Amino acid sequence: MLNKAAPVFVTGAAILWGILVIFVKNLSVAGLESMEIVTLRVYGAALILVIGLLLYNKKWLSIRLKDAWCFVGTGVVSIVFFSYCYFRNVTVSSVAVSSILMYTSPIWVTLFARIIFREKIGRRKLITLGIAFAGCILVSGITGGVGRVSLEGLLLGLGSGIGYGLYSIFGRIALEKGYHPMTVSAYTFLFACVGVLPFIKPAEIWNKMGVAPGLWGWALCMVLFSTCMSFTLYTIGLKYMEAGRAAVLATLEPIVTTLVGVVLYKEMLSLVMVCGISMVLGASILISKE
Repeated sequence: MLNKAAPVFVTGAAILWGILVIFVKNLSVAGLESMEIVTLRVYGAALILVIGLLLYNKKWLSIRLKDAWCFVGTGVVSIVFFSYCYFRNVTVSSVAVSSILMYTSPIWVTLFARIIFREKIGRRKLITLGIAFAGCILVSGITGGVGRVSLEGLLLGLGSGIGYGLYSIFGRIALEKGYHPMTVSAYTFLFACVGVLPFIKPAEIWNKMGVAPGLWGWALCMVLFSTCMSFTLYTIGLKYMEAGRAAVLATLEPIVTTLVGVVLYKEMLSLVMVCGISMVLGASILISKE
């Protein structure tokens, strides 16, 4: 039953990640920088997930010390490293370049999954991977011309793609060791809390959040919907499907983000972008039926 529902869980996660832009835009108005928003996200998620497990099932908070490296992988190597590379790249490159390089992640996941989990890379998976990646290129607007990409921008972009994709790899390893998806999600953000410490000043975040009480509401929605729920849904889906397939389905995220921009922020949607959206949706349908 859950094997058939796995694509639904991953699709739900991609949608919730896609609406993240709504919360980020509202928090940015208060002057919060990218890593400060990431900090609110990981600390809020860690708090809610741990409290939830304490109330629902304390046993799911138990991990073996020898397996801690899995959660260092999901929390620090993936979440923190990806966030740093992506947000840093936005400042040295264009948003389009940063976005499309981040979405090389399914390629890395497919390669890593082949090496680590011996997942097959069949013709159908290669075709859907290519369609999804090409669709992301069109949606990003990169085909309209974005200028030269510096070496730093290229390395940061590839780093964000690898970091983004490594959640699927480390998360899958943790799941195969017998950990519940909620355990993986909780410890991911607990370790991420430690990972973001070198990049933040808590007092500054607190002062900025005090500008308007409503900001805490946006932060809470970001944590509940686009973090706790999204990562839990994705991790559940990851337990019952191949990491490579899950990564391709997750490319729905930029599509949702684009549609949010069009509907809520009156951004323009070109014919090329519509073609890109259609390609990603088509690839997602193909991979979900594999």
